[in-house]
Amino acid sequence: METVETTTTQPRERILGAATALLAEGGRDAVSTRAVSAAAGVQAQTIYRHFGDMQGLLDEVARRGYASYLAAKQAQGEDDDPVTRLRNGWDMHVAFGLANPALYRLLYTEPRPGQQFAVTGDAQQVLLAIVERVARAGRLRTGVEPAAAMIHSAGMGVTLTLIAAQADGRLSHYEGLSENVREAVLDSVLAPAPAAADDDVVARPGDGSRSAAVHAVALKSLMRDGVRSLTSGERTLLGEWLDRVAAEDSAGTDTATAGSAGSEAGTAEPGAGSARRP
Repeated sequence: METVETTTTQPRERILGAATALLAEGGRDAVSTRAVSAAAGVQAQTIYRHFGDMQGLLDEVARRGYASYLAAKQAQGEDDDPVTRLRNGWDMHVAFGLANPALYRLLYTEPRPGQQFAVTGDAQQVLLAIVERVARAGRLRTGVEPAAAMIHSAGMGVTLTLIAAQADGRLSHYEGLSENVREAVLDSVLAPAPAAADDDVVARPGDGSRSAAVHAVALKSLMRDGVRSLTSGERTLLGEWLDRVAAEDSAGTDTATAGSAGSEAGTAEPGAGSARRP
């Protein structure tokens, strides 16, 4: 790569510019002390003086590269529908990865076990806050942390898949993948929106248990603000009970689905079976 302008830019900015360019061109392995020093026109000790070590430099490159994405994600209005915010956040995450593939890989595939870049931790907190709002709105059928983990891991997997396809020139082969996975994941963690009072809604088997689970998740989320009338031990016990109620959702859904299928089979029109006989 070309040497960064050395006459007017401060050494710190030259080092960051060189590291950013090297990362974009050659990935993490290209960002070596020798390569950054040569491109920025500085001695190795200058890098260490400003950033401590190469990991410190990469942390700052990641922070700067992630800043605009994180700011946009945080800027979504608090009054917006939280489910809409989840969908928008997913789309923004995937778009960021495709626009910055080397930086995305650095952030999500390079950290050593037990470590992560600070900015990805910030993004995770934003996601948790949005999912918390979904729970308080009575739209979450699972716990906040499990739901956020599902959304994050699925979104990361989709993004890395699309980055690899983009590098191979096969991105068009995966059209619709992100949207389809997003909706599948959201369907698994979201409860249906409450029906309007005048809607003609037919109750289905299992609706009561799912409603209880949704309210349990919402109540546990609201308890995070503190319940002064309960002791710490009482809050812990109530939280455990609410988790058990919420856990019944998946079991109740499976049972209701099986029961509904059996009922439909048992009420098939007379002669339907004989019509298939030769």
